[in-house]
Amino acid sequence: MNNKPKHLNMTLSALTLGVILLVNSSLGFAKEVNVSASAQGQSSAVIKQQVVNLNKSTVEQLLTLKGVGNTKAQAIIAYRQQVGGFKSIDELTKVSGIGDKIVSQNKTRLSI
Repeated sequence: MNNKPKHLNMTLSALTLGVILLVNSSLGFAKEVNVSASAQGQSSAVIKQQVVNLNKSTVEQLLTLKGVGNTKAQAIIAYRQQVGGFKSIDELTKVSGIGDKIVSQNKTRLSI
């Protein structure tokens, strides 16, 4: 009877090891896919597709918008602090340096 628990423990250990190896190899594959996507320039496209909330976003998040550099990103944050937040996406044109073109280029990615 002592052999069965040892055999059972060894089987469970082997199964556990197999699952760990399977998960590990899957994670390794995911990393390879990301590297491949990065090599093709697609990973930056994924980052740029994230929605940016005008009332909550950081400077770094605002920098992902087309036509928005550090100065404009800081101006957006200063505007929302002065006014108390944006009430519409079109209100973004009231920020110095941001016009209709920048708003239209980013409209699908902007939220309030």
